Amino acid sequence: MRTLSGQPDFWQDQAKAVAIGRQLEGLETEVNNWQKLLTEVRQLEELVALANHESDASLGVEPEKTLAALEKRFAALEFFVMFSGPYDEKNAIISLHAGTGGVDAQDWTQILERMFLRFAERHDFKVEMIDRLVGNEAGLKSVSFSVSGHYAYGYLKSEAGVHRLVRISPFDSEGMRHTSFALVEVLPELEDDENLIIKPDDLEIDFFRSSGPGGQNVNKTSSAVRLTHKPTGIVVACQSERSQHQNRELAMKMLRGKLIAFQQSERDDTNAEIKGKHEKAAWGKQIRSYVMQPYQLVKDHRTNHETADINAVLDGEIDEFVEAYLRNKVKSDK
Repeated sequence: MRTLSGQPDFWQDQAKAVAIGRQLEGLETEVNNWQKLLTEVRQLEELVALANHESDASLGVEPEKTLAALEKRFAALEFFVMFSGPYDEKNAIISLHAGTGGVDAQDWTQILERMFLRFAERHDFKVEMIDRLVGNEAGLKSVSFSVSGHYAYGYLKSEAGVHRLVRISPFDSEGMRHTSFALVEVLPELEDDENLIIKPDDLEIDFFRSSGPGGQNVNKTSSAVRLTHKPTGIVVACQSERSQHQNRELAMKMLRGKLIAFQQSERDDTNAEIKGKHEKAAWGKQIRSYVMQPYQLVKDHRTNHETADINAVLDGEIDEFVEAYLRNKVKSDK
Protein backbone atom coordinates (compact mmCIF):
# COMPACT_ATOMS: atom_id res chain seq x y z
CA MET A 1 0.00 0.00 0.00
CA ARG A 2 1.22 3.50 -0.81
CA THR A 3 0.52 6.96 0.53
CA LEU A 4 -0.66 9.91 -1.54
CA SER A 5 2.95 10.66 -2.38
CA GLY A 6 3.38 7.16 -3.80
CA GLN A 7 5.64 5.88 -1.03
CA PRO A 8 4.95 2.68 0.95
CA ASP A 9 3.36 3.25 4.34
CA PHE A 10 4.11 0.63 7.02
CA TRP A 11 1.35 1.88 9.33
CA GLN A 12 -1.28 1.68 6.60
CA ASP A 13 -0.27 -1.92 5.88
CA GLN A 14 -0.47 -2.70 9.59
CA ALA A 15 -3.91 -1.13 9.87
CA LYS A 16 -5.12 -3.16 6.88
CA ALA A 17 -3.75 -6.37 8.42
CA VAL A 18 -5.57 -5.62 11.68
CA ALA A 19 -8.82 -4.92 9.80
CA ILE A 20 -8.55 -8.21 7.90
CA GLY A 21 -7.83 -10.04 11.15
CA ARG A 22 -10.93 -8.59 12.78
CA GLN A 23 -13.05 -9.48 9.75
CA LEU A 24 -11.75 -13.06 9.82
CA GLU A 25 -12.46 -13.32 13.54
CA GLY A 26 -16.01 -12.11 13.02
CA LEU A 27 -16.64 -14.60 10.21
CA GLU A 28 -15.23 -17.46 12.28
CA THR A 29 -17.55 -16.53 15.13
CA GLU A 30 -20.55 -16.56 12.77
CA VAL A 31 -19.64 -19.98 11.34
CA ASN A 32 -19.13 -21.42 14.82
CA ASN A 33 -22.48 -20.08 15.99
CA TRP A 34 -24.29 -21.69 13.03
CA GLN A 35 -22.48 -24.99 13.52
CA LYS A 36 -23.28 -25.03 17.23
CA LEU A 37 -26.95 -24.32 16.53
CA LEU A 38 -27.11 -27.08 13.91
CA THR A 39 -25.51 -29.56 16.31
CA GLU A 40 -28.00 -28.73 19.07
CA VAL A 41 -30.96 -29.02 16.66
CA ARG A 42 -29.80 -32.49 15.60
CA GLN A 43 -29.33 -33.51 19.21
CA LEU A 44 -32.87 -32.39 20.02
CA GLU A 45 -34.25 -34.30 17.01
CA GLU A 46 -32.47 -37.47 18.10
CA LEU A 47 -33.65 -37.08 21.69
CA VAL A 48 -37.29 -36.61 20.69
CA ALA A 49 -37.14 -39.45 18.13
CA LEU A 50 -35.70 -41.79 20.77
CA ALA A 51 -38.33 -40.79 23.33
CA ASN A 52 -41.13 -41.36 20.80
CA HIS A 53 -39.69 -44.72 19.79
CA GLU A 54 -39.55 -45.90 23.42
CA SER A 55 -42.83 -44.17 24.36
CA ASP A 56 -40.95 -42.29 27.05
CA ALA A 57 -43.03 -39.40 28.40
CA SER A 58 -40.53 -38.39 31.08
CA LEU A 59 -39.18 -35.52 28.98
CA GLY A 60 -42.35 -33.51 29.58
CA VAL A 61 -42.28 -29.98 28.13
CA GLU A 62 -38.47 -29.75 28.16
CA PRO A 63 -38.13 -30.34 24.37
CA GLU A 64 -40.61 -27.52 23.69
CA LYS A 65 -38.62 -25.12 25.87
CA THR A 66 -35.39 -26.14 24.14
CA LEU A 67 -37.00 -25.70 20.72
CA ALA A 68 -38.25 -22.22 21.62
CA ALA A 69 -34.74 -21.23 22.73
CA LEU A 70 -33.24 -22.63 19.50
CA GLU A 71 -35.79 -20.75 17.39
CA LYS A 72 -34.88 -17.53 19.18
CA ARG A 73 -31.18 -18.09 18.47
CA PHE A 74 -31.98 -18.94 14.85
CA ALA A 75 -33.89 -15.67 14.43
CA ALA A 76 -30.90 -13.76 15.81
CA LEU A 77 -28.50 -15.49 13.42
CA GLU A 78 -30.91 -15.08 10.51
CA PHE A 79 -30.74 -11.32 11.07
CA PHE A 80 -27.05 -11.32 10.09
CA VAL A 81 -27.87 -13.04 6.79
CA MET A 82 -29.54 -9.78 5.73
CA PHE A 83 -26.13 -8.10 5.79
CA SER A 84 -25.45 -8.94 2.16
CA GLY A 85 -24.05 -5.63 0.92
CA PRO A 86 -20.41 -5.43 -0.25
CA TYR A 87 -19.44 -3.13 2.64
CA ASP A 88 -21.85 -4.26 5.36
CA GLU A 89 -19.11 -5.81 7.48
CA LYS A 90 -17.07 -2.59 7.46
CA ASN A 91 -16.82 0.09 10.10
CA ALA A 92 -19.01 3.15 9.51
CA ILE A 93 -18.44 6.88 9.35
CA ILE A 94 -21.46 8.97 10.35
CA SER A 95 -21.82 12.66 9.52
CA LEU A 96 -24.70 14.77 10.83
CA HIS A 97 -25.58 18.19 9.41
CA ALA A 98 -28.13 20.65 10.79
CA GLY A 99 -30.68 21.61 8.16
CA THR A 100 -33.76 23.79 8.05
CA GLY A 101 -34.90 24.98 11.48
CA GLY A 102 -32.18 27.29 12.78
CA VAL A 103 -31.10 26.68 16.37
CA ASP A 104 -33.77 23.97 16.72
CA ALA A 105 -32.14 22.07 13.87
CA GLN A 106 -28.75 22.38 15.54
CA ASP A 107 -30.19 21.10 18.80
CA TRP A 108 -31.88 18.27 16.88
CA THR A 109 -28.51 17.37 15.35
CA GLN A 110 -27.01 17.01 18.82
CA ILE A 111 -29.96 14.86 19.95
CA LEU A 112 -29.35 12.57 16.96
CA GLU A 113 -25.65 12.45 17.80
CA ARG A 114 -26.52 11.18 21.28
CA MET A 115 -28.96 8.64 19.80
CA PHE A 116 -26.29 7.11 17.60
CA LEU A 117 -23.66 7.17 20.36
CA ARG A 118 -26.09 5.34 22.68
CA PHE A 119 -26.83 2.82 19.90
CA ALA A 120 -23.10 2.21 19.44
CA GLU A 121 -22.67 1.78 23.19
CA ARG A 122 -25.49 -0.79 23.32
CA HIS A 123 -23.78 -2.83 20.60
CA ASP A 124 -20.28 -2.50 22.10
CA PHE A 125 -19.09 -0.52 19.08
CA LYS A 126 -16.10 1.79 19.43
CA VAL A 127 -16.61 5.46 18.55
CA GLU A 128 -13.93 7.97 17.55
CA MET A 129 -14.73 11.63 16.92
CA ILE A 130 -13.50 13.01 13.57
CA ASP A 131 -14.90 16.53 13.32
CA ARG A 132 -17.35 18.55 15.42
CA LEU A 133 -18.66 22.07 14.80
CA VAL A 134 -20.66 23.51 17.71
CA GLY A 135 -23.57 25.89 17.07
CA ASN A 136 -23.40 29.53 18.15
CA GLU A 137 -26.36 29.29 20.53
CA ALA A 138 -26.88 25.58 21.11
CA GLY A 139 -26.48 22.18 19.52
CA LEU A 140 -24.26 21.27 16.60
CA LYS A 141 -23.89 22.61 13.09
CA SER A 142 -22.22 19.36 12.04
CA VAL A 143 -20.38 16.38 13.49
CA SER A 144 -18.58 13.35 12.09
CA PHE A 145 -17.42 10.23 13.92
CA SER A 146 -16.39 6.68 13.12
CA VAL A 147 -18.17 3.63 14.53
CA SER A 148 -16.01 0.49 14.67
CA GLY A 149 -17.39 -3.00 15.10
CA HIS A 150 -18.49 -6.07 13.16
CA TYR A 151 -21.23 -5.05 10.69
CA ALA A 152 -21.25 -1.46 11.97
CA TYR A 153 -21.99 -0.15 8.48
CA GLY A 154 -24.58 -2.89 7.88
CA TYR A 155 -26.44 -1.77 10.99
CA LEU A 156 -26.20 1.96 10.43
CA LYS A 157 -26.66 2.35 6.67
CA SER A 158 -30.42 2.40 7.25
CA GLU A 159 -30.04 5.77 9.02
CA ALA A 160 -28.78 7.69 5.99
CA GLY A 161 -31.17 10.44 4.93
CA VAL A 162 -33.15 13.36 6.32
CA HIS A 163 -34.55 13.03 9.85
CA ARG A 164 -37.47 15.32 10.76
CA LEU A 165 -38.39 16.49 14.26
CA VAL A 166 -41.70 18.06 15.33
CA ARG A 167 -41.87 19.48 18.87
CA ILE A 168 -42.61 22.51 20.99
CA SER A 169 -39.37 24.43 20.70
CA PRO A 170 -37.46 25.02 23.94
CA PHE A 171 -35.98 28.08 22.21
CA ASP A 172 -39.36 29.70 21.47
CA SER A 173 -40.60 31.98 24.29
CA GLU A 174 -44.16 31.60 22.97
CA GLY A 175 -44.05 27.80 23.17
CA MET A 176 -44.86 27.28 19.50
CA ARG A 177 -44.47 23.96 17.72
CA HIS A 178 -41.51 23.86 15.33
CA THR A 179 -40.34 21.47 12.60
CA SER A 180 -36.62 21.00 12.06
CA PHE A 181 -34.44 18.77 9.91
CA ALA A 182 -31.03 17.12 10.09
CA LEU A 183 -29.19 15.23 7.38
CA VAL A 184 -27.47 11.95 8.29
CA GLU A 185 -24.72 10.56 6.06
CA VAL A 186 -23.50 7.01 6.67
CA LEU A 187 -20.42 5.82 4.80
CA PRO A 188 -18.37 2.62 4.94
CA GLU A 189 -14.89 3.15 6.36
CA LEU A 190 -12.52 1.99 3.63
CA GLU A 191 -8.80 1.50 4.11
CA ASP A 192 -8.40 0.90 0.40
CA ASP A 193 -10.55 -0.37 -2.46
CA GLU A 194 -9.21 -1.92 -5.64
CA ASN A 195 -12.24 -0.63 -7.56
CA LEU A 196 -11.65 2.95 -6.45
CA ILE A 197 -8.65 4.86 -7.76
CA ILE A 198 -7.87 8.29 -6.31
CA LYS A 199 -5.16 10.05 -8.27
CA PRO A 200 -2.90 12.39 -6.26
CA ASP A 201 -3.36 15.06 -8.94
CA ASP A 202 -7.12 14.98 -8.32
CA LEU A 203 -6.69 16.04 -4.70
CA GLU A 204 -6.32 19.50 -3.22
CA ILE A 205 -4.95 19.24 0.33
CA ASP A 206 -5.22 22.10 2.83
CA PHE A 207 -3.83 22.16 6.35
CA PHE A 208 -5.27 24.45 9.00
CA ARG A 209 -5.50 24.89 12.75
CA SER A 210 -8.12 23.00 14.68
CA SER A 211 -11.05 25.21 15.67
CA GLY A 212 -12.45 22.94 18.36
CA PRO A 213 -11.38 22.01 21.89
CA GLY A 214 -8.50 19.65 22.21
CA GLY A 215 -5.48 21.14 23.91
CA GLN A 216 -2.76 23.60 23.06
CA ASN A 217 -0.98 21.44 20.49
CA VAL A 218 -4.16 20.75 18.54
CA ASN A 219 -5.14 24.39 18.33
CA LYS A 220 -1.71 25.96 17.77
CA THR A 221 -0.41 23.72 14.98
CA SER A 222 -1.84 23.20 11.51
CA SER A 223 -2.79 19.58 12.18
CA ALA A 224 -6.31 19.72 10.74
CA VAL A 225 -6.70 18.49 7.16
CA ARG A 226 -9.17 19.34 4.41
CA LEU A 227 -9.29 17.25 1.22
CA THR A 228 -11.03 18.39 -1.95
CA HIS A 229 -11.59 15.86 -4.71
CA LYS A 230 -11.46 18.15 -7.73
CA PRO A 231 -13.31 15.96 -10.28
CA THR A 232 -16.40 15.61 -8.07
CA GLY A 233 -16.07 18.66 -5.81
CA ILE A 234 -16.42 16.45 -2.70
CA VAL A 235 -14.83 18.03 0.38
CA VAL A 236 -13.96 16.28 3.64
CA ALA A 237 -12.17 17.54 6.75
CA CYS A 238 -10.72 16.04 9.90
CA GLN A 239 -9.29 17.81 12.94
CA SER A 240 -9.76 15.33 15.77
CA GLU A 241 -6.19 14.02 16.00
CA ARG A 242 -3.02 15.79 17.08
CA SER A 243 -1.08 14.33 14.17
CA GLN A 244 -1.44 15.82 10.71
CA HIS A 245 -0.73 12.37 9.26
CA GLN A 246 -3.52 10.72 11.31
CA ASN A 247 -6.00 13.41 10.30
CA ARG A 248 -5.09 12.94 6.65
CA GLU A 249 -5.63 9.19 6.85
CA LEU A 250 -9.00 9.66 8.54
CA ALA A 251 -9.96 12.20 5.89
CA MET A 252 -8.95 9.74 3.17
CA LYS A 253 -11.24 7.09 4.69
CA MET A 254 -14.10 9.57 4.62
CA LEU A 255 -13.31 10.54 1.03
CA ARG A 256 -13.26 6.91 -0.12
CA GLY A 257 -16.65 6.35 1.48
CA LYS A 258 -18.12 9.49 -0.11
CA LEU A 259 -16.77 8.53 -3.53
CA ILE A 260 -18.29 5.04 -3.23
CA ALA A 261 -21.63 6.65 -2.27
CA PHE A 262 -21.27 9.10 -5.17
CA GLN A 263 -20.68 6.29 -7.65
CA GLN A 264 -23.65 4.33 -6.28
CA SER A 265 -25.85 7.43 -6.58
CA GLU A 266 -24.82 7.90 -10.21
CA ARG A 267 -25.64 4.24 -10.95
CA ASP A 268 -29.04 4.58 -9.25
CA ASP A 269 -29.83 7.74 -11.22
CA THR A 270 -28.82 6.05 -14.48
CA ASN A 271 -30.99 3.01 -13.74
CA ALA A 272 -33.92 5.28 -12.86
CA GLU A 273 -33.58 7.16 -16.14
CA ILE A 274 -33.43 3.90 -18.11
CA LYS A 275 -36.68 2.85 -16.42
CA GLY A 276 -38.24 6.20 -17.30
CA LYS A 277 -38.45 7.38 -13.68
CA HIS A 278 -36.29 9.97 -12.04
CA GLU A 279 -36.93 11.61 -8.71
CA LYS A 280 -34.37 13.96 -7.25
CA ALA A 281 -33.78 13.51 -3.53
CA ALA A 282 -34.58 17.03 -2.43
CA TRP A 283 -34.19 18.46 1.07
CA GLY A 284 -37.28 17.61 3.10
CA LYS A 285 -37.63 14.11 1.63
CA GLN A 286 -37.36 12.72 5.14
CA ILE A 287 -36.83 9.04 5.75
CA ARG A 288 -38.14 9.22 9.32
CA SER A 289 -40.25 11.58 11.41
CA TYR A 290 -40.04 12.04 15.17
CA VAL A 291 -43.09 13.75 16.65
CA MET A 292 -42.99 14.86 20.30
CA GLN A 293 -46.09 17.09 20.35
CA PRO A 294 -49.09 17.02 20.12
CA TYR A 295 -48.62 13.23 20.28
CA GLN A 296 -45.58 10.96 20.40
CA LEU A 297 -44.65 8.90 17.37
CA VAL A 298 -41.57 7.81 15.45
CA LYS A 299 -42.36 6.63 11.92
CA ASP A 300 -40.08 5.42 9.15
CA HIS A 301 -41.57 6.49 5.83
CA ARG A 302 -39.75 3.81 3.83
CA THR A 303 -41.02 0.81 5.78
CA ASN A 304 -44.01 2.34 7.63
CA HIS A 305 -42.59 0.88 10.83
CA GLU A 306 -43.54 3.04 13.81
CA THR A 307 -43.50 3.24 17.59
CA ALA A 308 -44.89 5.62 20.20
CA ASP A 309 -41.90 5.09 22.51
CA ILE A 310 -39.91 8.08 21.25
CA ASN A 311 -37.82 8.31 24.43
CA ALA A 312 -36.47 4.79 23.92
CA VAL A 313 -35.65 5.53 20.28
CA LEU A 314 -33.79 8.74 21.14
CA ASP A 315 -31.91 6.73 23.77
CA GLY A 316 -30.46 4.55 21.02
CA GLU A 317 -33.04 1.77 20.76
CA ILE A 318 -33.36 1.86 16.97
CA ASP A 319 -32.84 -1.87 16.32
CA GLU A 320 -36.46 -2.44 15.28
CA PHE A 321 -36.14 0.27 12.62
CA VAL A 322 -32.85 -1.22 11.40
CA GLU A 323 -34.40 -4.70 11.12
CA ALA A 324 -37.52 -3.37 9.36
CA TYR A 325 -35.32 -1.56 6.83
CA LEU A 326 -33.15 -4.64 6.16
CA ARG A 327 -36.14 -6.97 5.79
CA ASN A 328 -37.82 -4.50 3.46
CA LYS A 329 -34.64 -4.25 1.39
CA VAL A 330 -34.36 -8.04 1.11
CA LYS A 331 -37.93 -8.19 -0.22
CA SER A 332 -37.39 -5.36 -2.72
CA ASP A 333 -34.16 -6.95 -4.02
CA LYS A 334 -35.91 -10.24 -4.84
